[in-house]
Amino acid sequence: MRVIELGQLLAGPFTGRLLGDLGAEIIKVEAPGKPDPIRDWGKARYEGRSLWWPVQSRNKKCITLNLRDERGQQLLLELVKRADVLVENFRPGTLERWNLGYEQLSEVNPGIVLARVSGYGQTGPYAKRAGFASVSEAMGGIRYINGFPDQPPPRMHLSLGDSLAGMFAVHGILAALYYRDALGGGVGQVVDVSLMEAAFALLESTVPEYDRLGIVRGPQGTNLKGIAPSNIFKSSDDKWMVIAANADNVFRRLCDAMEMPELADDPRYATHLARGENQEEIEGIVADWARERTAKEIDEVLNEAGVICGPIYTIADIFEDPQYQAREMLLPHHDPEFGEYIGPGIVPKLSHTPGEVRWSATWEEGSHNDEVYSGLLGLSDDELSALREEGVL
Repeated sequence: MRVIELGQLLAGPFTGRLLGDLGAEIIKVEAPGKPDPIRDWGKARYEGRSLWWPVQSRNKKCITLNLRDERGQQLLLELVKRADVLVENFRPGTLERWNLGYEQLSEVNPGIVLARVSGYGQTGPYAKRAGFASVSEAMGGIRYINGFPDQPPPRMHLSLGDSLAGMFAVHGILAALYYRDALGGGVGQVVDVSLMEAAFALLESTVPEYDRLGIVRGPQGTNLKGIAPSNIFKSSDDKWMVIAANADNVFRRLCDAMEMPELADDPRYATHLARGENQEEIEGIVADWARERTAKEIDEVLNEAGVICGPIYTIADIFEDPQYQAREMLLPHHDPEFGEYIGPGIVPKLSHTPGEVRWSATWEEGSHNDEVYSGLLGLSDDELSALREEGVL
């Protein structure tokens, strides 16, 4: 699969990264002299460099191309002729202003799949608005139900909306390619992904709850209202543990592990609904039990008993965990400037065609210009020199 990536920052580039991890050829297009801001994103620096860029742009071939120039637009169409997918996350209408809308792309390649990631989608009254993850999470409904009652709704210390949109874009791209190739559709299509809708898609039963019952689900803090026991509990060594034993059979195993088997038959706790009605009381009992044991003891006793349990990890804890090591989720990368570093592993794991990190991102803008323009499009050295002088590359 050959993918042309036109996006910047997170949602579009995360789409490209996920596809590249699984083996797709990703050609990342940046404007000459105005590269993707993620090259210098964030405050953390190592050897003077941002650590966002080498991970998010791994496995990508980086080229420069001025899409505001007519010759640049022609060159992009030549790339599209040889591609399967084009990913972009500009504000809706941008490609059309550059004469690179789906009509023009599909004219040169009817099989092209155009994945468009934007704040609110390509249609509707908000389509022309700029969109960031923070606002998409807010308007998508997930910010309101996060946090604690009567406190300001917090955000994750991550760009969750962008990452969700990237994953939905991959989902749509693969479905479109399956229709084109496996089902015999023969043509591409537009995959229209909204950051707001990607966040909204996570809302579970809140939509029919409001529609049929008028319930506006709000923040609940560390648990889910009516789902008990399922919360965080502090150990004797001041570590937070998640204990989730809300299913009847798991709750009975928890009672046995706590040496309180009588609780499983107590009418206040014997059923899922009863535990929900007495949530504070039963979770208080579990909290008292946990406070008398270390995190390691809780983890060993409950997992041995078949109770769902685990510690709340920092990234430092993750680096020490043998499961992450065994699953190759902490992968060595080799940066061309500052050497080896550890980056995130690949999800999902495929048994026959596993993904891999073939290379960390290169820092030179247009590092793959010669390979793509000469090797793929067949341009001569003289033509490349002329295009550089004209500001097209």
